[in-house]
Amino acid sequence: MNKEQEKAQEQEKEQEKEQEKKQEKKQENETADAAQEKTDAPDTKNDNQNGEIESLKKALAEEKEKLLRTAAEYANYRTRTEREKAAVYANAVSDTISEILPIADNIDRAIEASGNAPEEFRKGLEMISNQIAKSLEKLNITVFGEVGDRFDPEFHNAISSIDSDELDSDTIAVVYQKGYKIGDKIIRHAMVQTVN
Repeated sequence: MNKEQEKAQEQEKEQEKEQEKKQEKKQENETADAAQEKTDAPDTKNDNQNGEIESLKKALAEEKEKLLRTAAEYANYRTRTEREKAAVYANAVSDTISEILPIADNIDRAIEASGNAPEEFRKGLEMISNQIAKSLEKLNITVFGEVGDRFDPEFHNAISSIDSDELDSDTIAVVYQKGYKIGDKIIRHAMVQTVN
């Protein structure tokens, strides 16, 4: 072989190597493109799944918020109805007792005026008075307005005043009618005479 043929063969080999390299690059590019497409497809699927997960999380949060609001509204409703029920009870007891109090006052007056009456008569009146006091106590009714108590216009109704050296000023000197209350609700103010 001569030199020209050897050169031609070398050139052919180089051309074949270049074509092989180009073919390898082409295959590599095709493989890379295919791999990219495969990774792109799952990303799209993952993006869809992520979007669906986010929308479900948002819907769950909204439902949870609705549930919390409903629970809070129910707690408020329960508290309000318990208060209303207690107020209705207090009003009913107050209205009933306010009709019975004049009877209790008259029995107390009868006891005070029974100085010359027979002992059995006085004991009978005291028993009735004690029974009324126990019944009022069972109904959680508190009696207030005693001689020597501090005068409070929220509880007492002053109908007169006197000067006294024995009692402090702004205290009760005489109780004309006892006061009654249930809880914080005044059934009747005490009618009193105060010290200047």
